[in-house]
Amino acid sequence: MKTSTRFTRSAFPSALSALAIMAMLSACTVGPDFQRPAASSSQHYDQQAERQPAEQRFDMGQRINGDWWTALRSAKLDQVMRRAIDGNLQLLAADATLRQAAASVAAAEGSLFPQVDFAAAAGRQRTHTGADPSIANVYAIGPRVAFDLDAFGGLKREVEGQQALTDLQKHRYEAAYLTLTGDVARQALLLASANAQIQAVQSLLANDAKNLDLVQRAQQSGSTTRIDVSLAETRLAEDRTLLPPLAQQRDAARHALSILAGKGPADWIAPDFALEEFALPANLPVSLPSEMARNRPDILQAEAELHTASAAVGVATANLYPRVELSASLAQAASGNGGAALWGLAAGLTAPIFNGGTLKAERQASVDGYNASLARYRQTVIQSFGQVADTLQAINHGAEQNRAQDDALRAAGSSLQLNQQAYAQGENSLLQVLEAQRAYQQALLGQIRAKTDRYLDTVQLFVALGGNSVGVFGQKLATREHADQQPL
Repeated sequence: MKTSTRFTRSAFPSALSALAIMAMLSACTVGPDFQRPAASSSQHYDQQAERQPAEQRFDMGQRINGDWWTALRSAKLDQVMRRAIDGNLQLLAADATLRQAAASVAAAEGSLFPQVDFAAAAGRQRTHTGADPSIANVYAIGPRVAFDLDAFGGLKREVEGQQALTDLQKHRYEAAYLTLTGDVARQALLLASANAQIQAVQSLLANDAKNLDLVQRAQQSGSTTRIDVSLAETRLAEDRTLLPPLAQQRDAARHALSILAGKGPADWIAPDFALEEFALPANLPVSLPSEMARNRPDILQAEAELHTASAAVGVATANLYPRVELSASLAQAASGNGGAALWGLAAGLTAPIFNGGTLKAERQASVDGYNASLARYRQTVIQSFGQVADTLQAINHGAEQNRAQDDALRAAGSSLQLNQQAYAQGENSLLQVLEAQRAYQQALLGQIRAKTDRYLDTVQLFVALGGNSVGVFGQKLATREHADQQPL
């Protein structure tokens, strides 16, 4: 008996290993192997926008290098951006979700290996083996191994699907990063624009107050009437109404920057920005459509969803085929005063015969789901092309608008100066001066808004092209691992 027990314990793992190796060598994987969608053959977004001369030159076929916002040449923006990237709560949530997805992949991969469990049981039983019943203590203890051969690759397709979901979460992190950096730049520019407009309105109010003082002096000397004084007072009061909305825009942008940095508005106050602190890039790199489709996180998300749908087709296909499972057990069992070592090997096969068409319907549903994902992917791609085309046109039209606003400001400034001189010489009325002043005010604020729009369009172009955000999580992970390896 002892010799038999020793042979059994040595033969058990060898037999199990042989079966496992044979199973892995003989397994196949049914269902479609995922093929990445072909890149777009288009070489243009909007040929008219690309050919149209603009103050900002489009470098077609060039990629964005490094952090895109550095093209605006604002050290203050870079500091705020770094703080937001480190503290943004949505980015932290995306990071945690990605880690969760990676853990799910590891859990799914575990099903490809033998599953080893340890079981122990003890009890007391009564048996009738003779004239008198006997009562004895019983126990059994030992490991059990189960291994699904995955002969048709259903488990492998499930792992593939989980890996695709992890890729999806990685691209969602990149999309959150891209959205965050774009929002920080936009809010900083809106804050700078509000400050510039507030400064312009304050200058206008100073002129209004000066005009009112001059008119009041003239009225006291009898050279003008109370009507002119009333007009000057009305203009001053009307121009004062311009400040509260601009102050609200300034405060809202500052609060938004605090929230983007993961802080409440009372816990961290973003610095003030001025438009003069930014530089408008003269050359704008514009990658080709085929390359842009590989560098936008939302397109890569749609691609990962397509991969997940493809893996689901494989799982549903494998469910149509038999399933084979190997199991083995080794236990030390005893009853009463006797004991023995028990081992066993078994193979089980489960094959679908009739299920009312459920499995075929599930496979067809997964195929339809794949086709739906493919259509969504294609829609995402062409929408991204449209966004870039819109932004290219906006940059060109913005340059035209800016030139027109510059011309309007020069003309309004000249008209205001002439009307003020004529009024001082008694050649026209105060109403004409105030109308000229209103035109100058509108031209000045219009120029600031046009300049702001050019910056915002530039930011939008960087974001529409993907902002070089693909791969940022890998860079973050490498930095984190390097920091963990440093000695304390």
